[in-house]
Amino acid sequence: MDFWGTITVLFRRWYVVVPAFLLSLAAAVGVYSTVPTTYVSSAVLVLTTPTTGGSLPSDPSRPNGLTNPLLNFDRGLSISASILIAVMSTPDMGTELGVAEGGDTTFKISNGGNNLESLATGPYVFIEGESLSPDAAQDIVKRVIARTRIELANRQEAVKAPKATYITSYEAVPPTVPLAQRGRKMRAVAAALGVGIATAICAAFIAESFTQSRRARREARKRADTKRTAEPPPGTAALNGRAPADSSAAR
Repeated sequence: MDFWGTITVLFRRWYVVVPAFLLSLAAAVGVYSTVPTTYVSSAVLVLTTPTTGGSLPSDPSRPNGLTNPLLNFDRGLSISASILIAVMSTPDMGTELGVAEGGDTTFKISNGGNNLESLATGPYVFIEGESLSPDAAQDIVKRVIARTRIELANRQEAVKAPKATYITSYEAVPPTVPLAQRGRKMRAVAAALGVGIATAICAAFIAESFTQSRRARREARKRADTKRTAEPPPGTAALNGRAPADSSAAR
């Protein structure tokens, strides 16, 4: 059926389409009220080297010159950031931070992209916390930052790096004010409306098919009744055929 044929069916069966559409609107309102609003807080850490660089001077009487850490980025900081992201993304780390699987509070840590093969793209660690409570969303970000700094120190201690050369983290973006996220609610509403509209269209075509089928059966019965009325009864034809023979016999 073409587009205009569909429109014609919908208008002809409006008494089915309108109630179904109203029910879909009611379902969308119910879905919107039941899907909770979540809050998101985020932060960005930048790994930096000490002002004296990443190595100790071979001659203590000639110390290394001082350098602006924000002007001293190298590949090693990117690798260190990728190590931290991998460590902090494990399920065990989430459990230690009090994040239960399927719970109301979650966090994500990344380099700002979704491509896992390009983790070592810069000395950046992006942290995002999400929860049903704004305070909980910001709190999980603070806890992840604190634990990330501990892990950074532990990894450097494990390789016996001189403390004077330890990499430090700088909060380029401190934990932000939690913002309400209604995208999940709107997606649920859109899904409910889509299902409702599809149901309304299907109901209209079912009603159309049922009506046409009933009309066809009614017309078939009417034609059968008309045909039976027009034809003489079988007994009448037999009597008419024997009438002449009976008359001659009487004579």
